[in-house]
Amino acid sequence: MQSYSFRVLLQNDPDGGVLATFPDVPEAISHGSDREAAILSAREALAVALFGYLKDGRGLPTARRRSGKLVAPQATDVLKIAVVEAWMDSGLSKSEFARMLGVDEKEARRILDPDSATKADRLEDALSTLGRRLHIVVEAA
Repeated sequence: MQSYSFRVLLQNDPDGGVLATFPDVPEAISHGSDREAAILSAREALAVALFGYLKDGRGLPTARRRSGKLVAPQATDVLKIAVVEAWMDSGLSKSEFARMLGVDEKEARRILDPDSATKADRLEDALSTLGRRLHIVVEAA
């Protein structure tokens, strides 16, 4: 089971606002006017950083940090990251992936493109096609 949640460290920025960093994902750095804004910004920065790992062909980092607030990208970003990661692990070409989904290759490319919006149900179908299933947990904030 893969988790896409990481601990964020929030620090007051001497220039004003709050700085958000992820020790386990050093590429994800963000800023906000207050703690709430910094966390919202951190979610987006984390998604961008994780997509960057995948685009570079690197495995995603492991969450090791035990202190700090646990933060994850938005749900649709998590789904997209999971699909891209599962596709990379599968060794399938984009053409083979498209055939398995029953779509043309342009659609498969959009599903795998972090910058292209894809509906959650389509991403969940793609995960299933790749032999993965979505498990959702909701907990107190």
